[in-house]
Amino acid sequence: MLSATKATVLVVEDDPVMRSMVRTALVGAGYAVVAVDDGLAALHRVELERPHAVVLDLGLPRLGGRDVQRELAARPDTSDIPIVVVSGADTSDLNPAHFACVLRKPVGPDMIVAAVDDSIRRKRRRGAPV
Repeated sequence: MLSATKATVLVVEDDPVMRSMVRTALVGAGYAVVAVDDGLAALHRVELERPHAVVLDLGLPRLGGRDVQRELAARPDTSDIPIVVVSGADTSDLNPAHFACVLRKPVGPDMIVAAVDDSIRRKRRRGAPV
């Protein structure tokens, strides 16, 4: 765990089993977790509470993960939120500079926790508010 202060992670995953696994792993690692099942809900949640990191599937209903990333990157108040992609989709065309980490499904909970830990640590080292 990073610190006694809980960082909030937004999990955006349409598969209920995967969403539950990611939520359980992150809560077990000491994070506060908000989980949603589509891209529009993700953007709405970010409006309500800015997360410290986002775990993002690419293949989402209503608004895809790539569109969510573009929307967050375009806004000054959300452009520095680290995004960890966890997807079964082809990610070979993703620009790694736009994401903290890209993980291909299937992936275990320990890998997701490690990626979130690392992305928040790197943000803190850069001096960005977390």
